[in-house]
Amino acid sequence: MTDITVLNTKFEDAGKISTEVNLAADIVNVPVVHQVVKAILASRRQGTAKTKTRAFVSGGGKKPFKQKGTGNARQGSNRSGLMVGGATVFGPTPRDYTQKVNKKMALVAIQSVLADKLQAGKLTVVDKLESNGKTKEMFALLNGKGLLPALVVTEDKNSNALRAVKNLQWGKGLAVEGFSVYEAVKFENLVIEKSALETLLGKLV
Repeated sequence: MTDITVLNTKFEDAGKISTEVNLAADIVNVPVVHQVVKAILASRRQGTAKTKTRAFVSGGGKKPFKQKGTGNARQGSNRSGLMVGGATVFGPTPRDYTQKVNKKMALVAIQSVLADKLQAGKLTVVDKLESNGKTKEMFALLNGKGLLPALVVTEDKNSNALRAVKNLQWGKGLAVEGFSVYEAVKFENLVIEKSALETLLGKLV
């Protein structure tokens, strides 16, 4: 059983919530988090890099010089990878960099991140993040509480809080349905709505 402090809309202590999910320090699985983060970054790669091999370089039909007697290495085409203006040997070709992450591994990574943030005192749970959508006011609120840089997670993807965080230099907002282990690791603080945290914990039970 783990108890987590919950703050009200004014960031004042408003009680605690209890969860059966183990969020102790010894549950943090760094290798799994590392693997999931690598997979997320790999999936963002376009994989469109391409160079021309001999099959795609135009020209080169005629033997550039005779086989023997020139003192040079024999060449059959001026589009060989050994010749200036020739093809690229073993160059990159379009490929898919996506790495498979199974469901169990993804859940272990989420649990590890939450446990790490909680044990480090970097997990801030707010009953409800209220905002008028203004970045200036959201910056004043988070900066005043020493919560920047921060990843802000809400239950509703249309929340004004996400709109307010959008232009923060040291912050980012996500709806809980798009929660990213990479973004949680990237930012020092995790500011999350109570309902959003319960949604994540519900996946871990």
